[in-house]
Amino acid sequence: MAGNFWQSSHHQQWILDKQDLIRERQHDMKALSEEEYQKIFMFFANIIQVLGEQLKLRQQVIATATVYFKRFYARNSLKCIDPLLLAPTCILLASKVEEFGVISNSRLITTCQTVIKNKFGYAYQQEFPYRTNHILECEFYLLENLDCCLIVYQPYRPLLQLMQDIGQEEQLLTLTWRLINDSLRTDVSLLYPPYQIAIGCLQIACVILQKELKSWFAELNVDMDKVQEIARAIVNLFELWKGYDEKKEIQALLEKMPKPKPAPQR
Repeated sequence: MAGNFWQSSHHQQWILDKQDLIRERQHDMKALSEEEYQKIFMFFANIIQVLGEQLKLRQQVIATATVYFKRFYARNSLKCIDPLLLAPTCILLASKVEEFGVISNSRLITTCQTVIKNKFGYAYQQEFPYRTNHILECEFYLLENLDCCLIVYQPYRPLLQLMQDIGQEEQLLTLTWRLINDSLRTDVSLLYPPYQIAIGCLQIACVILQKELKSWFAELNVDMDKVQEIARAIVNLFELWKGYDEKKEIQALLEKMPKPKPAPQR
């Protein structure tokens, strides 16, 4: 997607202020600590990733779906829509927007049932409870909340441009790409432009691989304070991962999570 990021709705409407983000989350923070909130979002990012892989989607589509998911809850409480319903809805919408080709509704539901049962049975005792009509209704609600701003610029393209400048570094490219995938489990996609995220991830990759590119970074015309904030957010994610056993903890966290009231029986 080669449009102009600076003129896009992504830049004009969806680079959020950290204080606004914290304020919007106040309702959920009455029930959850900041760390618990992040763990819940890491879990649902994993669900989106596994669903996307099972449906053989490109990483760009999975990343866009994850950003939709994060944008929705940046403006809404977890009790507005069950995240287990919103996750596949985001995948359905992202696959259309990224022109991947339409996923049939029956295939999406079947994949959700299989994935929840086989890969996330440690979190859910019951089978996947939603059907096509729920997902289609949720899609309308998602579109409305995204204000129809559906084009998401990802850090993958700026990364490839940066790598052209650095030169052929396969190992560095692969690791940075993986770090960008990991960054979807933090708030950076809501707070920073994609080229800054690409540079932040590249910086961490250089440290891990002990690549000396200080002079190259120094020549970049970029706000390095912002890049450092991004790098810190990703390093904090790794710190959280170290002491976190999702299989043991997630059921209790899902119990604590604010939930939608069940719809009245018709």
